[in-house]
Amino acid sequence: MEAKPHDGCSVTIPLLLGNDEKQHELSLEEAEGVDSIGCHSITGTTSFFKTCFNGLNALSGVGILSVPYALASGGWLSLILLLIIASTSFYTGLLIQRCMDIDPSIRSYPDIGERAFDVGVLEIFGLRIGGRQCFVLIVSLIILPTVWLNSISFLSYISATGVLASFLILGSILWAGVFDGIGFQENGTLLNWNEIPTSVSLYAFCYCAHPVFPTLYTSMRNPKLFSKVLLLCFLLCTITYASMAVFGYLMFGSEVESQVTLNLPTEKISSRVAIYTSLLNPISKYALMVMPIVHAAENRLRSCCNRRWLSFVISTTMVISSVVVALAIPFFGLLMTLVGALLSVTGSILLPCMCYLKISGTYQEFGFELVLICGIVVMGLLIGITGSYTSLVQIIEHL
Repeated sequence: MEAKPHDGCSVTIPLLLGNDEKQHELSLEEAEGVDSIGCHSITGTTSFFKTCFNGLNALSGVGILSVPYALASGGWLSLILLLIIASTSFYTGLLIQRCMDIDPSIRSYPDIGERAFDVGVLEIFGLRIGGRQCFVLIVSLIILPTVWLNSISFLSYISATGVLASFLILGSILWAGVFDGIGFQENGTLLNWNEIPTSVSLYAFCYCAHPVFPTLYTSMRNPKLFSKVLLLCFLLCTITYASMAVFGYLMFGSEVESQVTLNLPTEKISSRVAIYTSLLNPISKYALMVMPIVHAAENRLRSCCNRRWLSFVISTTMVISSVVVALAIPFFGLLMTLVGALLSVTGSILLPCMCYLKISGTYQEFGFELVLICGIVVMGLLIGITGSYTSLVQIIEHL
């Protein structure tokens, strides 16, 4: 009986089936199994828990320091916006998984764009890190060895340090409030309409890890568990973000800085632990965030370069370019706020929705799912436009 390869996988599907009804149903189930997980389950080696560490590290970044300021900007009711953005980002993460289930040849975030629109428009999303002068150079030397690791499984150990750092920061802030005399006496405001755009933009910045999701999906030993990975990661990160926002706002009220560590008394041990631990977040997640970009560049240049050195050169170039930009632009932090408002919302909300509509063909049938996704797109556009406007105003003020 002749066999036909399915989408480049080693699994084969018989062209001719027997007349037995049970054999026919079994063959259909096998074919559907290939369609549902494709090649991803064959090549993946990363366990469920290691993938969770990578996912948590991608989501729980430096945004944990800014959520108290976001809450202070928008008021207590803006916590509802945090939950809405978290739920929306979780749903768009599931849409990315569905896109990869539909087409097993999709291996990365750029592949989704190429499959939907026949152009590689997504390679620019996923890179955010910076610093100042000599500190930038020191951090880059620390980060450099991590980007040479080309294994998601190995990166999970580095991700574990980033996850631990986030929980340690939260614990240090709580300790400072309870035992270091700061207290939780601030009442805050219920709602501040004028600062809602700033609040929403900062909340959205906390959930912009979607460019990493396809890489995590394809690395899993059992990709069918990826939805559970997303649920666990988003649930834990949202609880952490909300807790940090509430603690920071109760401790410092409207006086909270853009990074809550700036409010802490430097002479206290808990403050020093929080400040120094916050440095681990960008260091631990840089390699994970640039991996989709490195893989996309490798796929473009693989035919003309030695594969052994290709990943090394691309990864090193990414670090050097980040250092150059961080040192050359005096208001790099404000620029990253603008980039975050534009690219974070685009990469984490808009593009997953648009690509899913195109790949699945949902846009051709009017229904609840189409209405829901269109509503998410409208919300993403509003967040991106208002956040970009606010960031531009701040940049102009600093010129």
